[in-house]
Amino acid sequence: MEKENLKEQFTHIPGWGVDADWENDPVYPMRDIAADDKSADWKRPAQQTTSKEVQRSNERPEHPAVFGDTLPPTGLSGHLRRYAFHYSESKYRHWLPLLLADRINEVEGVIADVKSGFFPNIWKERGYQAYWKYDRRKLINKVATVAAVSIGVWMLIRRK
Repeated sequence: MEKENLKEQFTHIPGWGVDADWENDPVYPMRDIAADDKSADWKRPAQQTTSKEVQRSNERPEHPAVFGDTLPPTGLSGHLRRYAFHYSESKYRHWLPLLLADRINEVEGVIADVKSGFFPNIWKERGYQAYWKYDRRKLINKVATVAAVSIGVWMLIRRK
């Protein structure tokens, strides 16, 4: 009785209750996918060739099907990445070094740019211009925090 009343309440909504009738369900009874179904019958594409060092999870024996090889791991960030891939993906020893390696790689990139004669516009690349325009207080807090920490570290080093 309650279902019929509910059905009448929502008849003004086009398509309401279209999936409520199990007799009108297109997959009822469940299709026998083991019989003559060829939808999952496909050939695996060829494995991408490795011309440079590619980091691989120790939980899977093969390389992923597709991977980037334009920037092989180099420098300190590369050493951290190699260290991280010795550990399982369920461990912090895997993920935290990868996060740290990303930050170090960013600094290594700036150093490489300066060595090659290109001086990056860090103000624009880090989005500080947008911070200044839309969230000035947050930018001022960031700058003040970095300045305070830097002065504190400098004073600690100078004291020794």
